[in-house]
Formats: sequence, C-alpha cells, structure tokens
Amino acid sequence: MNKETIVQELQFKAVKSSGAGGQHVNKVSTKIELVFDVPNSKALSDVEKDKIYLKISNRLTKDNILQLQCDESRSQHKNKDLAIKRFLELIITALKAPKKRRKTKPSKSSIEKRLKSKKKAAEKKVNRSKPSW
Repeated sequence: MNKETIVQELQFKAVKSSGAGGQHVNKVSTKIELVFDVPNSKALSDVEKDKIYLKISNRLTKDNILQLQCDESRSQHKNKDLAIKRFLELIITALKAPKKRRKTKPSKSSIEKRLKSKKKAAEKKVNRSKPSW
C-alpha cells in the first residue's frame, strides 16, 4: 500500500456545514466529504481490497465506496487534513494482520487457587442446609 498514490485517488467535495459558526456558516462550505472508490483503486492489491471488504464492510456503500465526512473545524483545509488522516488510519488498521494467538496453559498455582475457591464455595453451601438428625 502506497499512501501517496492512495491520497491521489481520493475525491473531495466541500459542503455547507451545520452547527456553530453564526453568519459564517451560511456563506462558506467548510464540511469535507471524502470519497474513496475501493474496487477501482490502483494503489491497492486484490488481497488488500479483500481485507478492506472484510474488515470495514459496514463503512462501505453498496458499490463498495468508502465515504467519510469531517466538519470539526471551521477551516476547509483543516477538515481536509483531518479527513485524510482518519482515512489513512482506517485503511491501515483494516490492512493490519491480526496477532496470532499463542496457546497458553494456566499456572499450577492458579489451578490450585481456583479449586480451593470452588471447595470453599461448596462447603459454604453444604453448611447452609438443615442438619440431619
């Protein structure tokens, strides 16, 4: 995965943002909508695309297009930078290989401790019953 080529494939659209800003909000389009076409991306291999489909399928549209929005700042440039940063983090985490699980055994002391606590609980419950005469 090459970050520069992926960033070049991104499409941006500036939209009027909602929220705070007073009169400024009605004049300027500060909200950024980032669009990334996953199937037509030349920066990603087929294996990487499959990983993205599996990991972030809930974030993709029916056409497998990833859309992100950013309207945190009142500056269009800051919002664009934030959107790119979020996008790259999302892609990197989706492509990260999961750690292999190593099988482990519980220690002897932990096994003994568990068995002792079970015995104690069993005795407590036996002592609750009515004595047999």
